[in-house]
Amino acid sequence: MSGFVEKPEPLHVPGLVHLHTGKVRELYQNEAGDLVMVASDRTSAFDWVLPTEIPDKGRILTQLSLWWFDQLADLVPHHVLSTELPPGAPAEWAGRTLTCKSLRMVPVECVARGYLTGSGLAEYEESRTVCGLALPEGLVDGSELPAPIFTPATKAAVGEHDENVSYEEVARQVGADTAAQLRQTTLAVYSRARDIARDRGIILADTKFEFGYEGETLVIADEVLTPDSSRFWPADQWQPGRAQQSYDKQFVRDWLTSAASGWDRAGEQPPPELPQEIVDATRAKYVEAYERLTGTSWA
Repeated sequence: MSGFVEKPEPLHVPGLVHLHTGKVRELYQNEAGDLVMVASDRTSAFDWVLPTEIPDKGRILTQLSLWWFDQLADLVPHHVLSTELPPGAPAEWAGRTLTCKSLRMVPVECVARGYLTGSGLAEYEESRTVCGLALPEGLVDGSELPAPIFTPATKAAVGEHDENVSYEEVARQVGADTAAQLRQTTLAVYSRARDIARDRGIILADTKFEFGYEGETLVIADEVLTPDSSRFWPADQWQPGRAQQSYDKQFVRDWLTSAASGWDRAGEQPPPELPQEIVDATRAKYVEAYERLTGTSWA
């Protein structure tokens, strides 16, 4: 059992039609047919959307994505049309709302990995492969890979797991030409972002992208290179062979699996509210990631 502990009711805004409630984002459509994405402060863990929000999280994700779109503009166009609030939208949407092109989305999570961890590590330990790609012997949790790899996944509904799939399966689903373009663009964007992050003392271990088509043009969409869609590690604390420190919601996951939470992950009860110290520590990690990457202070 998983999903929303308390599914929120979307706000009704004149001129906007609500389309979807995601783990973090609310998706609307305006009268021109453009998409309006609103990033909430919701957070998720272990396939649950938790009852406790992380203040400013949605704004941080939105502003960091905008910064990255600028860094990547020569590699791939993005979907953002405007950062202005739609007419009649509430003031609380400021800084967390994007009006975007309506694209023909590709139903694939495009994952790039430069380091071994997470589900990739689990597969490697069984078969010395990740998404069917053979890797050398001797790698451990946190090892840098010989070269970045493209490891796509299916896009799951709220409360369900994304599932890794082979490149061949992606080619079967979307066609060989599209699959090749997704792989090439994903790895080019990852390599650019990895180098930018490295210059700022951060390791970009892996990340996932979503793409769509505007006509025949591939466009990057959704959020990009945020702590929600990427694993960022402090470079000065990187030590292969153990779990790495991370700029994300690790404080949340650690607390939920501790005795202090009283929550049984394997049971049927939803997770409890987060204590204030966990909320504060998690917010501080998001802020630190934003400030280190962009070189600007989070007001």
